[in-house]
Amino acid sequence: MIATLISDRLVLNPLSLIHCTNEYLAWMNNPEVYRYLETGGDYKMDNLIKYLESVEANPFILFWAIHLKENGKHIGNIKIDPINKRHGLGEYGIMMGDSDEWGKGYAYEASKLVLTYCFKKVGLRKIILGVVEENESAVKLYKKLDFFVEGVYKDHGYYFGHYCNVLRMAIFNPNTNEQD
Repeated sequence: MIATLISDRLVLNPLSLIHCTNEYLAWMNNPEVYRYLETGGDYKMDNLIKYLESVEANPFILFWAIHLKENGKHIGNIKIDPINKRHGLGEYGIMMGDSDEWGKGYAYEASKLVLTYCFKKVGLRKIILGVVEENESAVKLYKKLDFFVEGVYKDHGYYFGHYCNVLRMAIFNPNTNEQD
């Protein structure tokens, strides 16, 4: 069972069908939200239900809904998926869906919770991610979290009418010295 994580301003609950709302569906159809995501646009409630059912059925991913502690409002999601236990790796992803809550530090706060949990409780040695290079706010967030660029995939993805570079970034578990 995936743990609930709590910080000063946030509660991260396991993502499930209870999060299937019209607000969540609206995020998936908002070009500003899905601009650099692999999914989104022309999303239907059936798609969202099937997706959430698949998340609930998979015990091998760590996937949380990000809620404001003060009122329980669902503002986004964060995950580590897939996890490769053999290599001690996990792939990080985050979506801040509620644009009214952008720029308030919630993505950083949720990410710190998840990274700490994955390093201390799950025992991952390294967490990786891919980010479109021109997604400046995301790159800034990941660098603030101490992710570093491991490589660049040139003209790797097609986003909004043009090919973009994708940065592969990583962070090692600070409790181990395996990155030396």
